[in-house]
Amino acid sequence: MSTDRRTPTDQPLIAPLFHRLIDDAAVFPPGNAALPDAVTAHREHRAAWYADLVGPLLVPATSVDALTGLLDPAERLDIGIIGDLPIDRLGVPDDPRVVVRQIEAAVAKRGEDPQPGIARMLDLANRQPELDVYAEIPLTFGLLAGLDTIAEARANGTRVAAKFRTGGLAAELFPTPVELAAVICACRDRELPFKLTAGLHHALRHADPETGFTHHGFLNVLAGAALALDGGEVADVAEVLAAIDAVPLIEPVRARRHQPRGLWVGFGSCSMIEPLTDLIRLGLVNGGYEG
Repeated sequence: MSTDRRTPTDQPLIAPLFHRLIDDAAVFPPGNAALPDAVTAHREHRAAWYADLVGPLLVPATSVDALTGLLDPAERLDIGIIGDLPIDRLGVPDDPRVVVRQIEAAVAKRGEDPQPGIARMLDLANRQPELDVYAEIPLTFGLLAGLDTIAEARANGTRVAAKFRTGGLAAELFPTPVELAAVICACRDRELPFKLTAGLHHALRHADPETGFTHHGFLNVLAGAALALDGGEVADVAEVLAAIDAVPLIEPVRARRHQPRGLWVGFGSCSMIEPLTDLIRLGLVNGGYEG
């Protein structure tokens, strides 16, 4: 593992703040990698010097059976299952080579009451108590009540947390900085960890030249979540999320690099190399020096 290698200052190549920050979502849009190619690439990521950065391979529930046919007899592969089946049909494959770390599923469409879907996710979490379960809640009707329900269940010992979408194929799937800041602070107030998905391939907030959509940056979210944990208000966190200059963001993140993330669990990305390259360019990861 990469934690056995050291930089010239005897520090890990990937600091604890970034451990398992990025789940490998290669098979999902916009990457849409074929599953065999995604498995091959994931093996390479897990053997690389930046392996500590990489979370599990995310696989649609309907592809799990196909995945088992791609594994070597003695292989062990960490995966997260993404629910593209009804929640009550989600489960863990009976194959010791597949190590399921988490199950994630949307609990409602935009404008729908999320509570029935959350109830099904809680039932799933109680049936699979060894897993982390993430309920994806739309940033619309019923959001805060849904967070209350999840936070109460978590406080009672259920391994459940929240998940939010920060991008997609339509403009309305990209929350504004204020909307995302409000969600981050709402999770902070409830001591509720959260994941994010979509649109976070790059460190800094930026406009995509092809679509015109403005994407959130994962460095912005790291700094914003840290500020929220320190008691920052929604307006303060929103200002950090809206920043397009890396300079004021780097030091707050660098100062926490030896601490766990705490509030923000991480995000899925169809590219591992793009976010890694940004971290290297910003001087937050050392670029693979092996001393």
